[in-house]
Amino acid sequence: MRHYRLSEPTEDHTGQLRDLFKLRPYLSGFWVKIGLALTLLFFAKLANILVPLLLKEIVDHLNIDSTITLTLPLGLLLAYGAMKLGHTLFNEFRDMIFALVRYSLVKRLSVTLLAHLHQLSMEFHLNRSTGVVSRDIERGTRSVSALLSYLLFNIFPTFVELALVTSLLLIKYPAKFALITLITALLYVAFTFLVTEWRMQFRLAMNKEDSQANRRAIDSLLNYEIVKAFTNEQEEVSQYESKLDRWEKAAIRSHLTMSLLNLGQGSLISVGVLTIMIFAAQGVVDQQLTLGDLVLINTLMLQLFIPLGFLGTVYRELKNSLVDMSRLFDLLTKQPTVRDGTRNLPTDTSAATLRFEHVYFGYSADRTILHDINFELKAGTSLAIVGPSGSGKSTIARLIFRYYDVNRGNILVNDQPIQTLTLKSLRQAIGLVPQDSNLFNDTLYYNIAYANPAANEEDVRDAVTAAHLSPLVDQLPNGLQTLVGERGLKLSGGEKQRVAIARLLLKKSTIMVFDEATSSLDSATEKTIQQTLSEVSKNHTTLMIAHRLSTIVEADKILVLQAGKIIARGNHAELIKQGGLYAQMWQLQQETELNDTQPQLG
Repeated sequence: MRHYRLSEPTEDHTGQLRDLFKLRPYLSGFWVKIGLALTLLFFAKLANILVPLLLKEIVDHLNIDSTITLTLPLGLLLAYGAMKLGHTLFNEFRDMIFALVRYSLVKRLSVTLLAHLHQLSMEFHLNRSTGVVSRDIERGTRSVSALLSYLLFNIFPTFVELALVTSLLLIKYPAKFALITLITALLYVAFTFLVTEWRMQFRLAMNKEDSQANRRAIDSLLNYEIVKAFTNEQEEVSQYESKLDRWEKAAIRSHLTMSLLNLGQGSLISVGVLTIMIFAAQGVVDQQLTLGDLVLINTLMLQLFIPLGFLGTVYRELKNSLVDMSRLFDLLTKQPTVRDGTRNLPTDTSAATLRFEHVYFGYSADRTILHDINFELKAGTSLAIVGPSGSGKSTIARLIFRYYDVNRGNILVNDQPIQTLTLKSLRQAIGLVPQDSNLFNDTLYYNIAYANPAANEEDVRDAVTAAHLSPLVDQLPNGLQTLVGERGLKLSGGEKQRVAIARLLLKKSTIMVFDEATSSLDSATEKTIQQTLSEVSKNHTTLMIAHRLSTIVEADKILVLQAGKIIARGNHAELIKQGGLYAQMWQLQQETELNDTQPQLG
């Protein structure tokens, strides 16, 4: 069986570019807004370049011979202020428009991802780690928003500004100014990219250890009752700490290499700016340049190298976002192993037939669980499956829902192979009360009405009454609006199963499956609910998987399963008469119940 685990993302640049192109379908409907945001960005950069040009003219206007009366360059000052304000306004409007894209895109991706995860087969969900998947979803959706911001509003405009500044220097001043600026910028970019590529291994290690630590923490909290029962609180904390130790080492290495990167970037910028300023100052001394030119060159360098200084950080975050996004698209590209059919099972059938024909099945290729299973459950009748633990009883229930496909043979509902039916119509026709009835962290009403969201309150209360859940509801201060806690932990096992039975009754399925449906109930409640289930199942096709044989003595037919094979079949009386495993199990359970009812001395 394949296991879902946090894989090591590889430095596959082609794959990362492919991931970028995978965003295109999710950007449909946003292109006009993106285009408008980029237009505003262009005007913001244009205003930013005009600011130092106006500043140069102001300085040159004021730097005249002292014998000449100075005049206030009001027009230039107003233009200077207008460009400064324009730069700010264009940027703010750009951010406002792009916010509409960013948050809508995150919502669209999040909804798509959750819908996709619900479409994946049981194999994926049984082997996934909730903690790892939750971190992948959180990082992935956040990374897509960040990625667009980095590309459109950091990296792209920085290179646009580099081109504008270099062109301006080349037009107005000696070529050495533009050449030094270009060489410094290219060395900076090359150094940043190379060092960042090298240090990504430490970021990947941080992500891996962070996810594993998070998985361990969530797992221990979900199973806190077991932790407390075995007094293993300190053991859980120790294991969590050991994983954080590895995360700490990777985080320290990542931070140290980041400091090294920042040091190299700062050195390159300082040397480049210093060289240009020396040439500019010498030009003023030689009277080849004015003080305005010196101010212009200095301002252009600041405007260029300040955002370029953030390019390292932006590139690192861009790489991190690409890694995180790759995990998101890895989830989105996973395909269900169970393919949907094309035919709908009619919903107007009062009962349905169910047939297994020479079914073989195993969760993995090297271990077959079910061997040549054959039986027919006729419409409106009941069939029970009994056998020792691990004999494959619950596996049969999973196959009916088509959580897995059989390895060989066929399962038919109303003479139609279930592989040809749509999964929705098939599963809508089947109601289940599982052995372990986990509930949503919501109200009792929500959990019962979950079977039929269109049901009204009267329908829900009828199901509550039929499942003998009324005594519990009546004693709760908030009644059906009581919160049941995560996985229904505020309710007892028997109460949770009665909620599951009420949910089944509300669904009104044509096929009912009870997988150890009364295993958590006391004997008195079990008999009461068994009577209710018998009444409800009279007009339904009913499959009962049972450990207590007393709960299935009225079944029309009983199958005895052992090691994945049917070794006997018949009704209760016939199987007792045959002897064998069923008769032995019956005798053993009768003796156990008799001993439990004997008064204890002492």
